[in-house]
Formats: sequence, C-alpha cells, structure tokens
Amino acid sequence: MRDERGANTTSDSGIPTGTGGPTGLPAASVRTRVTVPLRFGDGYTVTADLVTFHGLADGQEHLAVILGEPPADRPPLVRLHSECLTGDVFGSARCDCGPQLREAVERIADRGGVLLYLRQEGRGIGLYNKLDAYALQDQGLDTYEANAALGLPEDARDYTAAAQMLHALGIGALDLLSNNPDKAAQLRGLGLTVAQHVPTGVFTTAHNVHYLRAKVVHTQHTLPLTELTAG
Repeated sequence: MRDERGANTTSDSGIPTGTGGPTGLPAASVRTRVTVPLRFGDGYTVTADLVTFHGLADGQEHLAVILGEPPADRPPLVRLHSECLTGDVFGSARCDCGPQLREAVERIADRGGVLLYLRQEGRGIGLYNKLDAYALQDQGLDTYEANAALGLPEDARDYTAAAQMLHALGIGALDLLSNNPDKAAQLRGLGLTVAQHVPTGVFTTAHNVHYLRAKVVHTQHTLPLTELTAG
C-alpha cells in the first residue's frame, strides 16, 4: 500500500505513520508499506511490515521493519541496525552483526517496535573499504586502527535519516536496543527521547573477540565481558 505524502495514519500494529519531526530536521514521509513474512535460517518466522520513505537526508534506501504491537504504556523498542553483508547474509564470524539482527527481530516482535535497517555498510565506509580494513586487521590492527590507516573515519555513520524515519512513523520516544552510546546521543541530538538504553546480547566467536574488545575500548560499547576490556 502506498500512503499519501504527509498523511498521518495508524497501522494495525498500533504504530502511527506519517510525517513529523522537530524544527530543523527535514521531514520525511512514508512511501510504501507492505507486509512480508520473514523466515530465518534457524526456523524462526514472523510477519513484519516493511516501510520505505520519501525525503531521507542522505538519499539512501533505508528500510523500517515494523514488528509486533507495542503496549500502550511503554514506548516502542527500536534498533538501528547498520547493514552488514558479510554478517547478515553470509554469516561471517568476524563480527556479531548477524546474531544481533536475528536477536533484535525476535525481541522487537515480542515487545512491539521497529528495526531500522540502515544502508551503512562497514560503519559507513562501504563494503570494499570494509574488506580492505579486514586485510589490515589480519596484519594486527584493530577495526578502528584499520579504518584510520586507510584514511577513513573510525565511524562514519550519521543517524539523521534514522531520526527522520522514526518521526515519519510517529515515534518521538523509544527504548533503544543497542550497546552503542553514540546512537542514543545522536538520536537525542536530533530531537528524539531515548527513554531506556537496552543492551543486546553478547555474541562471541573465536574470530570476533578482538573486534568486540575494540568496540569497548575505542567507543565505549556496553559489552559486559571482562576479558574484552582487560588491558
């Protein structure tokens, strides 16, 4: 179904759709909303509404995945998930992205809320650059040092489009499913109320512990594993 630009409607899941946002944030609007049954590799199934948008600030094709029905007395549970082809699609054990995506879908479906699937591969540097950084990590650099060695930002992600998407869905307050304090800080700076910061699970493999430790040390991710923060 295609919504009229600027229309404010309420979905069957109880999450309103339409435009809106604080002064200074360019307004986005819902372009298309379609129901899609999802099935994951472990057999988990859920029905979601996939929502696209007009007017996103960065021009990317970001996607909102609306899951479940939030209770009337609590804000929706929201995750900002940056695209990771290697982890989300191919199951790479070098990161925790695939397991985080799988966990987030089920937790949001149980609680009611939205997963924003953001086209920000490699923390915003792109797939090829991310694989170049992997090659440097194989030589001993951590994930942030590798970006810097390539002349790239440690984290190039900007969440203006995410804020636009949430406002277009009528969401001004949310609980944020994330270990990354920068996501909450940026959303608050863009006029959203992050009522609670909800940590994700911790998904370690023999191949990603160095990567997870770097996230704790460099960007203060809230991963509660002592071995990741040990000097």
